[in-house]
Amino acid sequence: MAREWLNDAIFYEIYPQSFLDTNGDGIGDFQGIIDKLDYICDLGCNAIWMNPCFKSPFGDAGYDVEDFYEAAPRYGTNADLKRLFDEMHKRGMHILLDLVAGHTAITHKWFKESMKDEINPYTDRYGWSDTEWGGDRHYNWLCGISERRGGAMVNFFAHQPALNYGFYEIKEPWQQPVDAPGPKSTLEELKNIMRFWLSMGCDGFRVDMAHSLVKNDPESKGTIALWKNVRDFLNKEFPEAVLVSEWGEPQKSLEGGFHMDFLLHFGPSHYNDLFRCEEPFFSRRGKGNAYEFVKKYESLQAETAGKGFICIPSGNHDMDRLARSLSGSELKVAFGFLMSMPGVPFIYYGDEIGMKYVEGLKSVEGGYLRTGSRSPMQWDDTTNAGFSQAPSDRLYIKIDPDPNRPTVKKELEDSHSLLHEVERLTKIRKDHKALGNQGDVKFIYAKENTYPLAYIRSFEDEKILVIVNPSYKDATFECDLMGKELIYSVGDNATMDGKTVTAPAGSVSFIKL
Repeated sequence: MAREWLNDAIFYEIYPQSFLDTNGDGIGDFQGIIDKLDYICDLGCNAIWMNPCFKSPFGDAGYDVEDFYEAAPRYGTNADLKRLFDEMHKRGMHILLDLVAGHTAITHKWFKESMKDEINPYTDRYGWSDTEWGGDRHYNWLCGISERRGGAMVNFFAHQPALNYGFYEIKEPWQQPVDAPGPKSTLEELKNIMRFWLSMGCDGFRVDMAHSLVKNDPESKGTIALWKNVRDFLNKEFPEAVLVSEWGEPQKSLEGGFHMDFLLHFGPSHYNDLFRCEEPFFSRRGKGNAYEFVKKYESLQAETAGKGFICIPSGNHDMDRLARSLSGSELKVAFGFLMSMPGVPFIYYGDEIGMKYVEGLKSVEGGYLRTGSRSPMQWDDTTNAGFSQAPSDRLYIKIDPDPNRPTVKKELEDSHSLLHEVERLTKIRKDHKALGNQGDVKFIYAKENTYPLAYIRSFEDEKILVIVNPSYKDATFECDLMGKELIYSVGDNATMDGKTVTAPAGSVSFIKL
């Protein structure tokens, strides 16, 4: 059951190293986030998901953790992080930390101890095979790195050894079941990490690669059971704590006790069909297709009814920016959809001003192609777009070099900007429970390779028809409903005559029924 504050939550995702640098070292920090909390509130967001902020060698932008109990010095201290929690709570806001549950950096003290030949408390903290050549070909291995025989499993990059939560199906003698002492110890340490930060004041966690913990688990039964165990622990000790999963299969993650799961650029959701493919549905070219997305969404709704939220983010640090495939009014129409669907909205920093994917950047901290979506926030027209006073060659990632790049300052001064449109949408969402996180949705027009897309949002006795037509030409569909009041629109208003609904080109309309 979702925590009560989630019912009205709108999240803002912050990649801390790229948000605001206040000490001139070219890297964003905790103080930069504190300084911009009022901006985030004015946008209409009342919660933050912050990407990893723990001590790390930063081979993967902090997703390679060296110490789960210490903030990364480049962002500040544990005391600074607690001050961020406190400042957010003063404003009625909540914050989720990014928890990398499945692996660590190779520099973590646990792994250094695990590599030793002598048996010690960390020998089974990671997944090790019994031969220096590695093991199961389905996994990647670190081999020949220690005095200990065997290879260490890795979860993602080669420098991220996988923590040992056990194997659901035992296929090799070295594979440990989930109830073996090593896996049980790892799970208890995960709970200790959560205890530490929840006691300090964070409100929960977004869990990286939440689906990956138990190995040889083809139907995720072992991983679901593990997260149910965690959920029981949290319910007893921290009943208000929230868990969000990077899983992409809500029918599994919500069963495991997560409050929310994202529809992502990977997995079976057809999320990419909307925003990030050769012909996105939200492109004005009108060649996209939302049909498969709607079919999958409806099936997920039926499977997860009453268990938690399905979230559709504007993007995140692993995806191309929305503005790489959409522009201008297309972005406004896309946000009209994002802010009128059920679940908890997530806005990736900078998407609200139409920040672009910066092409051709050299990879930074394991970003590779993702680096272009992680460039510094563009605040104004001062040095480095207001992100940092450091020399430009010391910036974490280069600023978008386009002299016409969007900035918060420009967007605030333009009454017709994307930023103001997002502000309008967050306010309307909060003012109308039917458009909110808990409201139901029923698609009334979603045909293959056809526009528009139309659905009814409802909560208690309020019903609102949403009509979305990103394409370059007007679109119609038969509908015997009659609207009472237009409460929001982008572009020209949709019209209803009791027989036909007409959605003008490049438009979104919210009509109260």
